[in-house]
Amino acid sequence: MADLKASLSDALPAPTLSPPLAALWWAAKGDWDAAHKIVQDEDTRDAAWVHAYLHRVEGDLGNAGYWYRQAGQPVAKDSLDAEWERIAATLGGGERK
Repeated sequence: MADLKASLSDALPAPTLSPPLAALWWAAKGDWDAAHKIVQDEDTRDAAWVHAYLHRVEGDLGNAGYWYRQAGQPVAKDSLDAEWERIAATLGGGERK
């Protein structure tokens, strides 16, 4: 996760990042649309979790709830920053090989 945070000063995410981590990267950069485009067509629980987070950022809690269910995750109640950190830490090993 430290590498992900350190890379936020770069212009683009590392090409080795999994789609959910790349989406988190774009979300941290403030580009919701780029992040959403990455996860909206991914069919994994990890992508669904990031998708839920993004709809929470957007303020669409009903849609976020759907994606939390798809991810098998409880609806987050902590701060957006804390959730970003938790997702990044959990998915931190998600680099493409």
